[in-house]
Amino acid sequence: MEEVLHEAAYFIALCLEGLALVAVVIGAVEAAIGIVRHVRITHIGNAAKRAVWLEFARWLVAALTFQLAADVVTTTIAPTWDDIGRVAAIAAIRTFLTFFLDRDIDTIRLRQHETSSLGGEAAADAAAGRAGERRGDR
Repeated sequence: MEEVLHEAAYFIALCLEGLALVAVVIGAVEAAIGIVRHVRITHIGNAAKRAVWLEFARWLVAALTFQLAADVVTTTIAPTWDDIGRVAAIAAIRTFLTFFLDRDIDTIRLRQHETSSLGGEAAADAAAGRAGERRGDR
């Protein structure tokens, strides 16, 4: 029975690592396409550049989560202290990376929200100014 559980854990961990690899590849391809698109357009704003980074960071966080899940699965069946120590070190590194990626994602979201709010207010002010000019309210 233990042999079957080991084989199942190995297969599940392999699938999770495959999903992590797919997430990294998809994110990298999307980011490369976004970078090429933005390089070709010279008047692109910082918000569009941050959007590329934000999307790539989301894929990286997903990949790190899949990798951590794979590590947990591999150590669930009769782990040695060496296995536990290795997974603890890897988990700490991946958690550290995920924390800072999540923080960057939140910062970028906040900046995008502030930019869109300011853009919306500026557009509203401009529209109000034009409406006042049409009515003769200078």
